[in-house]
Amino acid sequence: MSNLNRRDFLKLAGAAVPVMLAPGVVAWAERTFRQENVERPNIIILVFDAMSARNLSLYGYPRSTSPNLERFAERATVYHSHYASGNYTIPGVASLLTGTYPWTHRAINHSGVIRRDRVEDNLFRQFGNDYHRLAFAQNTWANFIVTQFRKDIETLLSSGAFSEVDLILNSHFPNDQNMAARALDDFVFKMNETPASMMLGPLQRLIDYRKSAQIPSADYPKGIPDTVEYPVHFRLEELFAGLGSLVTGLPASSLAYLHVYPPHGPYRTNANFFKKFNDDYRPLKKPIHRLSEGLSNAELTSQRRSYDEYIAATDSEFGKLLDLLEDSGVFESSYVIVTSDHGEMFERGEKAHTTPLLYDPVVHVPLMVSTPGQVSRRDIHAPTNAVDLLPTLLNLTGKPIPSWAEGNVLPGLGGEEDYERSTYVVEAKLNSAFAPLKKASFAMRQGCHKLIYYTGYETEDSFELYDLESDIEEMNDLVPSLPAFGKRMKEELLDKISEVNAPYTKR
Repeated sequence: MSNLNRRDFLKLAGAAVPVMLAPGVVAWAERTFRQENVERPNIIILVFDAMSARNLSLYGYPRSTSPNLERFAERATVYHSHYASGNYTIPGVASLLTGTYPWTHRAINHSGVIRRDRVEDNLFRQFGNDYHRLAFAQNTWANFIVTQFRKDIETLLSSGAFSEVDLILNSHFPNDQNMAARALDDFVFKMNETPASMMLGPLQRLIDYRKSAQIPSADYPKGIPDTVEYPVHFRLEELFAGLGSLVTGLPASSLAYLHVYPPHGPYRTNANFFKKFNDDYRPLKKPIHRLSEGLSNAELTSQRRSYDEYIAATDSEFGKLLDLLEDSGVFESSYVIVTSDHGEMFERGEKAHTTPLLYDPVVHVPLMVSTPGQVSRRDIHAPTNAVDLLPTLLNLTGKPIPSWAEGNVLPGLGGEEDYERSTYVVEAKLNSAFAPLKKASFAMRQGCHKLIYYTGYETEDSFELYDLESDIEEMNDLVPSLPAFGKRMKEELLDKISEVNAPYTKR
């Protein structure tokens, strides 16, 4: 019988007061108690929103931003050239959970969702009912994607779980959280814009202001972290403590997707790390890109420092979670994956990730995978992509890889290092999801080379080509001389775009 008895289950449910249990979880619990349990390793996917590999000391960044991620790396396979499939949350999360590129799943816009006929092609469904499937997306935009898989998830936590203030309304509409989020949280009560309702909008803001003002904030010099566009306010320590209780209480054979908001902006570090990086580090000044916001280097340097401080504070709380996982034996019976949906950039006149640009800081993200009982580190340098996670996890657990998956099994976990393989990043938020991608940015990574293509913007189309082995800062554009391999990459990328556009061109 299952080692999760009824009392344990009730304790778990009671500890998750801010958590909305999915209707199917009761049926799952009863089934668990009736059937003989076949224990399988748990799978825990921890996603840090907007965490750039380029700002982690784990990957050689000069500031000590990630000592606890480095500690985790000593028991994991570490991927050094891992890329998101998009440069912001919606396409990044959709690719991670479907194993397909944005040009396939079509969740490419700010208000975007996965194509209706592709919704069943997701990680949760592939693991099926022999796993207990749980999801928590603190970023409401990530939740727009996760709630599309509602039928395949037994336990779905509200974005406001583990928060001091949670005024999000969509969790009160379990039959269609996505529509509720769009119609209410994202339209009627929009926080950072004029709300649709001139009566209800200001009322909610008043309630949010009064509740958030009551939260002790002396240990957060810039104020308590929040999720910007939605009325959720949280403390880092409470967020990670909640995750710790959740993860250590998971029943056997669980798949848990845990997507936390930090270090996404606003970068509100705690007092322990405030001004920690008022140092002599001066990042390389780069020319302002024609498609950027045009911000000054001084502004970007200041924002980078705040971002680094917030990463360090987040890493510190992750360290406490890491201690708990080690002490409770979770690593002995679980695959633990740490990654991000996209990065963040502070260069070329651009801040954060609301950009058409695809330079490495905004798309090169961390990936570490710890297998059950792993006690040593392995490093992989071949390029990999977010679309690789789904086929890898299926392969590790003995499940078939579906034909629609566009990723490969990760090297070191059943796959081979392939430096000739082409992987892609797609940015098309200004393009219709129902039309050919004609206003978009594309990046193709092949070996140490990276080709970027900008098309459909007000300026003329352009390519940029970089050798990341000799030019990690992407300063020496090889397109003017365009060597033979660059011509081949250009032709391959254009052919690929033509291929993925074809079904939409014929409409």
